[in-house]
Amino acid sequence: MYQQIILIGNLGNDPELRYTASNVPVASFSLAVNRSWTGQDGERKDKVTWFRVSTWNKQAETVNEYLRKGSKVMVIGEVEEARVFTDRDGNPRGSLEVKAQNVRFMDSKSEGGEGQPRKGNAAPASQSEVDDEAIPF
Repeated sequence: MYQQIILIGNLGNDPELRYTASNVPVASFSLAVNRSWTGQDGERKDKVTWFRVSTWNKQAETVNEYLRKGSKVMVIGEVEEARVFTDRDGNPRGSLEVKAQNVRFMDSKSEGGEGQPRKGNAAPASQSEVDDEAIPF
C-alpha cells in the first residue's frame, strides 16, 4: 500500500524545531492551502484548508533555518492522521497531520526566500499573509 499527498501553500507560523530523546531533529509548522473559485452566482469564493506538517533530520534543520511565517512551499508527504479540535468560537474543526518526505521552497530569492537564512521574526515572504486568527493551533 502507498499514499502520497502534494500540497502547495503558505506557512501559518515559523517552524518549531525540537529534538527527540535520541537527538533526532523534528520541525513542525502549519500550512495553509488556499482554493479559490467562482460560484454559480458569479461570486468569488475562497477556502483555506490547514495541515500540520512535520519534517525530520537534516530537512528539519534546513526548514527551521530558511522558512518563516508566510513562506510559500510545496510539501510532498504522507497523511499521518486527522486531528479534531474546537476553534475559538466553539466550532468543531479538523486538521490533517502530514509527515513530509520533501519540502521545496517556492519563494524567490528576491522575496527573502530560499537562500536567505531566517533572522529573528522577519516579515512574511509572500504578499498573501496568513491571518493569525485563522490559525487553528
